[in-house]
Amino acid sequence: MADIAHANRIEPLSGRVGGAAGVSLTPAGAAYRVSLRVDPAAAKTVSKKLGLELPMTPKTSVQNDKGRLAAWLGPDEWLIIDENADPLKDLEKITTLHSAVDISHRNTAVLVSGNGARATVQSGCPQNLSDRVFPVGSATRTVMGKIEVVIIRTGEDDYRVECWRSFSDYAFTLLSEAARDCLA
Repeated sequence: MADIAHANRIEPLSGRVGGAAGVSLTPAGAAYRVSLRVDPAAAKTVSKKLGLELPMTPKTSVQNDKGRLAAWLGPDEWLIIDENADPLKDLEKITTLHSAVDISHRNTAVLVSGNGARATVQSGCPQNLSDRVFPVGSATRTVMGKIEVVIIRTGEDDYRVECWRSFSDYAFTLLSEAARDCLA
């Protein structure tokens, strides 16, 4: 019998391509995702187990050299994304009171890159994503069009738009249409 908790899933945007001159839209690969809640005072203990320092500054993210990313979503809440290893395994032996929930089955992401990436993401988002306000490494939970998303700026012209799987077609289509309107 298949292990349901670790069943291979077909990514909802598998095979989709999008973008326009100056913008590339790529479905992100499969990844482990964990919603982590812990008292900020205990964040150092948890950080050691995760292999990266949880960001303590609002609207920021950090990434280690093994591809694990942590995004600050609230005073005691982080989104952990890892395409290689399950963060829950690193959190199993922590005795500090915390909540770590596997949301890998719930989320997926669209990677937006290129000269028109910011304008593409900004077209559906009410937040200011300018360099001054949203520099590389920034992360925010917000809305895009009619859906909740987490936007992470991973590079100068690179964004990761995390959304629920059930809204992924909507997100990809919205971003595709916005990309066509962007100038290279």
